[in-house]
Amino acid sequence: MSEIKVINGEIHSDARGFISSLNSFRFDDVQRVYFIHHPDTSVVRGWHAHQFEKKWYYCVKGQFSMAFVKIDNWENPSPDLKPEIFELSEEKSEILCIPPGYANCLKTSIPGSVLLVFSSKVMPDALEDSWRYPNTMWVDWVK
Repeated sequence: MSEIKVINGEIHSDARGFISSLNSFRFDDVQRVYFIHHPDTSVVRGWHAHQFEKKWYYCVKGQFSMAFVKIDNWENPSPDLKPEIFELSEEKSEILCIPPGYANCLKTSIPGSVLLVFSSKVMPDALEDSWRYPNTMWVDWVK
């Protein structure tokens, strides 16, 4: 069973526009917030992993395909790990909660997409807990 959780939000619309909300999300563990602006559909961003950092992802604009694998060996992870793939879109108010121990990789199909990221670690701690792997591992993004 996956340790990754999806928190479903709400979207309310009327003649004035719409409001996206995440009323079930709690900020208790959040230490920093940043945006990823992804202007190019050909770019694959990842794999980036953290042993101790927890992350939450929310699509502000556009759409993202996101893949996650639980790392089995930090120095030499198995090439046979099976990724969990999620689609985040501005049309659906939901946030992905990723526990520590996972690597992430993402790609967009809509130029100019924007992803909001919450992290459980301040920047100096996150930098000490940063693992990178080739973006060709675990998912064939060309398909």
